[in-house]
Amino acid sequence: MARSSADDAELKRACEASIEGSKHKVVLSIRVAKSRGIFGKSAKLGRQIAKARVLAITTKSKGQKIKAFLRVLKYSNGGILEPAKLYKLKHLSKLEVIQNDPSGCTFMLGFDNLRSQSVAPPQWTLRNKDDRNRLLLCILNMSKEVLGCLPKVIGIDIVEMALWAKENSPITTNQTVIEDGVATSIMIQNNIQVTVEKDLVSQVEEEDLEALLGTYVMGVGEADAFSERLNRELQALEAANVYALLESESLIEQVLHGLEVATLCVEDMDEWLCIFNVKLKYMREDIELIEARNNKLELHSANHKKLMEELDKLVGRLHIPPEFAASLRGGSFDEPHVVKSIEACEWLIGAIRHLQVPNLDPSYAIMQAVKERRVELENLKITFVRRASEFLKNYFTSLVDFMMSDKNYFSQRGSLKRPDHTDLRYKCRTYAQLIQHLKSLDKNSLGTLRKAYCHSLNVLLCREAREFANELRASTKVGKAPAAWFESHASSGQTANSAETVVLSEGYSKMLTIFIPLLVDESSFFGQFMCFDIPTLANGSNSCSDGNGKTDDNQECVASGGSTTELCVLNESLQELLDGIQEDFYALLDWAFKYDPLRCISMHGITKHFLSGQKANTTGFVRLLLDDLEARISMHFSRFVDDCIYVIEKTERNACQLGVLPYILRFANLATRMEQYIQGQFRDLVDQAYSKIVSIMFVCLERTAQMDPKYSDIVLLENYAAFQNSLYDLATVVPILAKYYHQASESYDQACTRHINMVIFITFERLFLFARRIEELMFTITPAEIQFQVGMSKADLQKMLKFSLSRLDKTINAMYKKLQKNLTSEELLPSLWDKCKKDFLDKYGSFVKLVNKIYPGESVPPVSEMRELLAQM
Repeated sequence: MARSSADDAELKRACEASIEGSKHKVVLSIRVAKSRGIFGKSAKLGRQIAKARVLAITTKSKGQKIKAFLRVLKYSNGGILEPAKLYKLKHLSKLEVIQNDPSGCTFMLGFDNLRSQSVAPPQWTLRNKDDRNRLLLCILNMSKEVLGCLPKVIGIDIVEMALWAKENSPITTNQTVIEDGVATSIMIQNNIQVTVEKDLVSQVEEEDLEALLGTYVMGVGEADAFSERLNRELQALEAANVYALLESESLIEQVLHGLEVATLCVEDMDEWLCIFNVKLKYMREDIELIEARNNKLELHSANHKKLMEELDKLVGRLHIPPEFAASLRGGSFDEPHVVKSIEACEWLIGAIRHLQVPNLDPSYAIMQAVKERRVELENLKITFVRRASEFLKNYFTSLVDFMMSDKNYFSQRGSLKRPDHTDLRYKCRTYAQLIQHLKSLDKNSLGTLRKAYCHSLNVLLCREAREFANELRASTKVGKAPAAWFESHASSGQTANSAETVVLSEGYSKMLTIFIPLLVDESSFFGQFMCFDIPTLANGSNSCSDGNGKTDDNQECVASGGSTTELCVLNESLQELLDGIQEDFYALLDWAFKYDPLRCISMHGITKHFLSGQKANTTGFVRLLLDDLEARISMHFSRFVDDCIYVIEKTERNACQLGVLPYILRFANLATRMEQYIQGQFRDLVDQAYSKIVSIMFVCLERTAQMDPKYSDIVLLENYAAFQNSLYDLATVVPILAKYYHQASESYDQACTRHINMVIFITFERLFLFARRIEELMFTITPAEIQFQVGMSKADLQKMLKFSLSRLDKTINAMYKKLQKNLTSEELLPSLWDKCKKDFLDKYGSFVKLVNKIYPGESVPPVSEMRELLAQM
């Protein structure tokens, strides 16, 4: 047999080396194979890869106490043992030998302090049972001696373990070694192996067990003798049973006689039971009949009780309280009594609803009493609706008449009065609940009521707007009305300046600031007060049409939760409520336009500001009013622009002199003034006017220049230069003017080029005609043949040069005078003369190149000489 690893001293020394420094002493070390089983089941052998491990049982002394440990060591890559895990033996609760292992060499240790009890503990396999018994015996001995208790042993008989230990005990010499004051029994084996010896069963206990087993003499030493003994005992038992039966015959006869008597009694009892059963059957039938009749009576009683309850409820529904009937037929609607009328109306609505089929059983609806009461309630409803409608119409009229009769409600001379409808709305809200009930009773009754309210309030609003507008105009002091901007007799002194006319736009802004929120509030109050089913009313109502049947693209006719029909009815009512008030706004616009047409710009910006601010909160009519005001302002301003264009065109017909046309400079003044009036970012009106006026100005300028072609370029360059100079500052900040500024700059450059080319050609006519003749001949013949053509010889060239370039200083002075002639804007002359010299040098340089190419060797004054001469002039 191979030597056990438990006897391997090298292994023990390797274990001690791996735990050096831990103060642990190795008691036993042995090689094992580690595998992992399924939790709650034993692992099948051969299914998993076993890992080589070493189990070492160690002790550690701490004072007078000795602690026992089980260490698991594994082999590193270099084959050196290193600690893997450490278990305390005091936590060992179970020691189980795996039954599925035929060899019996696999066991499992259970510890009660493992953190995860759901993970199956590892299984340890040794080479043979001797190694297994040696390891397990060492663990049990250590547990009993050091810890004083044994773990639970499963799968192996502890007596068998004791017998094995007895049979395999080595020759030992018992010694007692005192370590740290504790006596320990040590066995020293022949191979100097040290183990702790502790028998599982003491000698006294073993002797007691043998004495107890000796008391039971079974005689089971020979199987045949034991079988024969059992047969003899069985035959003796059967013989004894038969003898007992023969001795009890008289007793059996007495029992049989008693049974016959009992049978007769039972038969008599059966006859009596049959008789009683028949009688009980008839009694049961009678009881069932009585119960059936009783159930019917109880059902009738319950039905009658339920019917009485239902009839009482129906009578309660049909009953008309006298106080409500009196209030509905002739009650007062004054403020002290309106609460009673509202309570009676609420009762009437509830009574009518309760007599309708959804709330009333259909079988009740055909009853005569219900029909009659329904007719009576309908008459009460008609009477109440008629009386309430008449009262509210008269009430609205009286409220407005009272305010109309008091002049303190309106603007007066020297005092602008802001309209205040707080008291009016407060009084109307007293009857808001009544109007809601009227809608529930008869929705059609609100039509005439709404018309009456709109008519009464419309008179008040128109009066307030008219008085406010009249006083606003009367209290505003403005200078004399200006003359036309482009008229020749119009001067800056005659035109109202912006400081004087700012009161016009301020007055218009004040009118909108006061009345637009008022109209919006009145529209919203009207929609809520008159119970329109428009949930978005709080955010403003959209208009379906503009009154002429045209749909507004910026408005929607569909409101969330409300019908389109209801929305259109609301807008028609608002048209009646606010119609006519726009005339006072129109009159204010006309008045402002009469004094300063340019104020249309600021008023247009103010209107656009109100439009953008009222998109989500205004009503349909208010937005239409603002749109109409914007259109009227645009119309007035378009008329002003048309007047300006008319004056420009009239100036064109009367233009007969050179110089800058008057409307060029006047437009710069007009543009400067218009930019002062722009409010915010609303430039569309002014930009359209710029485009219209400047386009006409340029067209008229071109036509004026063509009246005398001789001076057309001079007229164009002077006027385009004046346009650029006058609008330079504005063009840097106004995009539309920058566009026309660049257009004027291009036209100016073209006119300058044409005029300068004409002056240069007239001054050096023969020189440039000769150059043009050369260029024309180069298209038909070769350059070498040109000098042999008639008039193109070298002599002709020298003759032409002598005529054109002799006395060159006088010729250039003549060219300067021609450029200066007929030019009214002296400030343009230096730039024109510089451009003229540059163009002349370019043309002369081209001429010199032609001559050198066609007439090689001929002397021509070079360009540098000509440039020096021009620089000295």
